Amino acid sequence: MGLFDRFTGTTLSLQTKGQQTLSPLSSRGSWWPIIRESFTGAWQRNVEINVETVLTFHAVYACISLIAGDISKMCLRLVAEDEHGIWEPVESAAFSPVLRKPNRYQNRIKFFEWWMTSKLINGNTYALKQRDARGVVTALYILDPMRVTPLGAPDGSVFYQLKRDALSGLATDNVVVPAREIIHDIMCALYHPLIGVSPIHACGLAALQGLKIQNNSYKFFANGSVPGVIVTVPGQITQLMADTIKASWETNFGGDNFGKVAVLSDGMTAEGLKISNTDAQLIEQLKWTAEVVCSCFHIPPYMIGVGPPPNYNNIEALNQQYYQQALQNPIESIELLLDEGLELPKPYGTEFDLDDLLRMDTAAMIDSEGKAVGAGIKAPNESRKRMNLKPVQGGDTPYLQQQNYSLSALDRRDQEPAPAMTQPAALPSAASEDDDEPADMAASFGAALHRKMIEAELYAA
Repeated sequence: MGLFDRFTGTTLSLQTKGQQTLSPLSSRGSWWPIIRESFTGAWQRNVEINVETVLTFHAVYACISLIAGDISKMCLRLVAEDEHGIWEPVESAAFSPVLRKPNRYQNRIKFFEWWMTSKLINGNTYALKQRDARGVVTALYILDPMRVTPLGAPDGSVFYQLKRDALSGLATDNVVVPAREIIHDIMCALYHPLIGVSPIHACGLAALQGLKIQNNSYKFFANGSVPGVIVTVPGQITQLMADTIKASWETNFGGDNFGKVAVLSDGMTAEGLKISNTDAQLIEQLKWTAEVVCSCFHIPPYMIGVGPPPNYNNIEALNQQYYQQALQNPIESIELLLDEGLELPKPYGTEFDLDDLLRMDTAAMIDSEGKAVGAGIKAPNESRKRMNLKPVQGGDTPYLQQQNYSLSALDRRDQEPAPAMTQPAALPSAASEDDDEPADMAASFGAALHRKMIEAELYAA
């Protein structure tokens, strides 16, 4: 890693480059993560939201895997803008390879899946660039966000301190690199512009509540769906006797042994506890915690199996809503960061193929493409390409029916006076016996000729 030799530091709290002092960035005077409370006073009450624990809640895992999977499945293309302002896919020996294969151990799908997973869980994604002798970026490595520290200089320059990472080629600790060597994708920056905050910060308590409900439900059903039993003993007993009776009852009549016959003596009685209807509404409570998680990730709950789907059958409209709420912002962010991070010159850019995401059903696609071709918006081969069909000869030109006229031609027709009608010559008063044509034939012919003249004028216009 000779590229980073001159940026090597030694400590986390103080880094120097030349005469500048580099210090960790934080809005509260210390490096992130600072103490983040799920509610006021949570720290004093020892209420801790552990990210690894929260990730075991089904709604959190479903939201993260859904967003990361949907973004990663879209094809990322190198595009170029032509003279008409249209972006078309292109190939470049310098920039296309890194988009197809970002690094030596990840393909495109796994790379962007890990990109989004890091951003959604930790609030930040750090991608380290690897350059060749030309300075062109040939590989990108997603770093562990817990091993990266943004640093700031008095002049406003930004650097990043990196810990050891064998997969990324970092063989030593505390390597400091300038911001131009890192692609930093930031979630919502609540406390500092360079410190993103994960949605788990907002839904962590709801996820823990859901896990508590699941654990209590597990214990409840493991005990035969019975909340418990009160054993009453007449007279006074010692604590040792009470513990012995309790342990004996749990061993012989609890869990898998529930339902066995108990024989009591010395006036002992056993009475089962009753559970209220409110305490029994575990499904409703569990559904509410999952809906809170979905709201923080901006995902419609039905997409992860929480609640029924909308009662209208329009898959395209549902996907469009999901795209606008949950996916559009991270997709646009990745495209812009890659344009800047790969230092793409004009007219190049990167673009995800949204057709892989917002794919219509076959009937709707045929209807939509047919209307586009019939209206002259698309050429037949353009529609055939979207439906994964080969081009046909003569299908590269948009078509339009010839009887359609431009508005300017119709306006000129309305503004100009109609040409004078030429009166036909008078017919002889006495027609020959062989003349079977009607007497008004000339008048009909004149009217038809007049219509043809108007049509010819419009066509010429």
